[in-house]
Amino acid sequence: MSANAGISLLIITVLCFFSCSTKSFNTKEEMWGYLKNKDNGYLQSKNINGYDFSLIYKPTDLLVEQELGEDRSKQKIKELRDKYKNQIYFTLSMSRNNKELLSTTPKNRQEFGAMVNQLAFGMREKVHVFTQQKDTLELLDYNYPRMYGMSQSTTMLFVYPRDESYLKEETLNFTIQDLGTYTGEVKFKIETDKIKKEPNLKLN
Repeated sequence: MSANAGISLLIITVLCFFSCSTKSFNTKEEMWGYLKNKDNGYLQSKNINGYDFSLIYKPTDLLVEQELGEDRSKQKIKELRDKYKNQIYFTLSMSRNNKELLSTTPKNRQEFGAMVNQLAFGMREKVHVFTQQKDTLELLDYNYPRMYGMSQSTTMLFVYPRDESYLKEETLNFTIQDLGTYTGEVKFKIETDKIKKEPNLKLN
């Protein structure tokens, strides 16, 4: 092998090491900054018919940090990581003119009540994650916190099982059916590599 070829191989190896290694952050603020930078592939957004949709993957350690109290021992951190590591988490935000859906979409009290019911109890029928082979992931849970017009968006957390069989695929599809917004189906493609190499926090 020539000297130039050897140097090229070394450069490629070093670049691969830094691009393929897991990112680690000292604080949740640093991690959120990284996640919200679209160049890093964890945040996607679309504007359709005046509505803003954004989807962000939420790494395990953010949930661990959220639940950690004064006990930040290695044992407690491991306990919480074990609690959350078998699921994957997505935060979906939807808004219009920087306001919640309930503040902008319903035209009357009846439509308002129907949308409240849809958001609180009916999102299993509206939001789907599936593989390239059209296998649908089971929605384990979702959380819709009522903000009563005090937030700039309707934000929900969706929880799915972490299964190595579907993580072998390059992408997953995340779709939101029309919620009365006349946006049609909204679709995001998620790179599974981002999930497998999700960033972590230096928690102790």
